[in-house]
Amino acid sequence: MASSTSEDQRIRSYLTSQAHKLSIPELVEKVRRDVLPLQEAAANVPPDRFYERPGAGDWSAAEVLTHILEMNDQGARAIAGILDRGTLPPPVDDVMTGETRAGMRTAADFWRIYLDRREQILTRVAQAAGDEHPEVKITHRQFGALSWREWLLFMRVHDLDHMRQLQAIAQHFAGAEQEGRQ
Repeated sequence: MASSTSEDQRIRSYLTSQAHKLSIPELVEKVRRDVLPLQEAAANVPPDRFYERPGAGDWSAAEVLTHILEMNDQGARAIAGILDRGTLPPPVDDVMTGETRAGMRTAADFWRIYLDRREQILTRVAQAAGDEHPEVKITHRQFGALSWREWLLFMRVHDLDHMRQLQAIAQHFAGAEQEGRQ
């Protein structure tokens, strides 16, 4: 694990305590329910600015959403591998690449792709007993080794973190639009 900050430690503590405090149905419902505002955040980015970066060093909504999808895919594969085979997953590469996903032209496209994959893993997790392969960990460079339950909850935290990024992108373009009208 990279040098951790007190914020990283606070998040890790939350992940470990909540992931084991909640029952599997509660965990699945929390992840499903808490990320619903992500749809609105993505939809608030003006469609004609979906691929536009708000500023130098910033990411476009399409790039942020591609990153969310990539992390969602990596996490889902890792969790399914642990649950189904007890397979040690490769370390997850939580890095914004600046790439955009083919076939994703709008926020609605993103949400469709996101929900499809997220529901697949939530359905699989809902079938779990909850104690499968606790020794097999998914490694995150910032938060360290996490069980599959902790990682599922991390996926929620990750999505909400990037949701705030999308909200800032939408707010930037709304402000630019206001300035243009004055």
